Amino acid sequence: MRLEDVAASPHFQEYAEPADPRRLRPTAEAAARLAAAGPKELASLVEDGSAPLPDRLAAGGILALLGDPRITAVPAVCAVPGGTVEIGLPEREVADAVGRWTHVGVEREWIEKETPAHRVDLADYRIATYPVTNAEYQAFLRETGHPTRPTTWYLGAHPHERGNHPVAGVRPADAEAYAAWLGRRTGLPWRLPTEAEWEYAAKGPDGLAHPWGDTFDPDAANTRETGIHTTTPVGAFPAGRSPFGALDMGGNVEEYVADSYRPYPGGPFVPDHLVQTMGEYRIARGGSFCRYGDLTRTRRRHGPFPGPLYPVGFRLALSIPPQPHDPTEADA
Repeated sequence: MRLEDVAASPHFQEYAEPADPRRLRPTAEAAARLAAAGPKELASLVEDGSAPLPDRLAAGGILALLGDPRITAVPAVCAVPGGTVEIGLPEREVADAVGRWTHVGVEREWIEKETPAHRVDLADYRIATYPVTNAEYQAFLRETGHPTRPTTWYLGAHPHERGNHPVAGVRPADAEAYAAWLGRRTGLPWRLPTEAEWEYAAKGPDGLAHPWGDTFDPDAANTRETGIHTTTPVGAFPAGRSPFGALDMGGNVEEYVADSYRPYPGGPFVPDHLVQTMGEYRIARGGSFCRYGDLTRTRRRHGPFPGPLYPVGFRLALSIPPQPHDPTEADA
């Protein structure tokens, strides 16, 4: 896609249909139960796939104000066993992937960036269960005096009512500064995951097309199709849990990885609108609340195109088990 064609593409449409508040409002009975619940009960409800979406969102909203017990000083992680794994998309599957998403303006060259499928050796690692939240990022800013605020924070103020939503609107350098700060604070070598680590943690050994399975499901991820059109509390879409237990690897906010865009070995260099706009750019993965579900594909390679449609966040990784006694391990 040429840069001059971006404005006409449905993929770059900024305004979505207004959200229907009736669809997102809990019933009076549910609201009464939520008002009487404690933080642990609310935290369980947020990630209860049998609970209606309005109840999960409302529980997360209350926790943002009370303090969310899931957001801990040492972030929860999921163990991912290493090995030789396949990364990327076989070239024979490009046409099918494009065809599934032509209705939202997906271009063939975007999918060709995922080719060819190739083998990568990964050591054992840990991936954070949740993306980094606004409240966590606020603690980093307060302690370090880091000069850059997330662009999604209105007038630079911490959105306390969204403390347990993923932070977004940061730069790769901000994410890396956060990881370094958390490393000093916890004594653990936090970092951004590599692109291969992120993809494998999202799709698992079966190579799923989306973190939850091979078919897109708007109930499993906060994307434009879901109709919320803003961030949500982390973990509020438990049907989207990845094979290793990580949440929000599809939808909510896109996430930086450690790698800048390069063609895969033997693959084409794609000089699309991202290259035309930024030259070299950092890869982002996972899709977001303001983008269509094609970006929740586990192999999809994207980037922080300038503008309001691409507020990118991040999650962290570890190369070693947390110490002592794995206090960050997510429950099985």
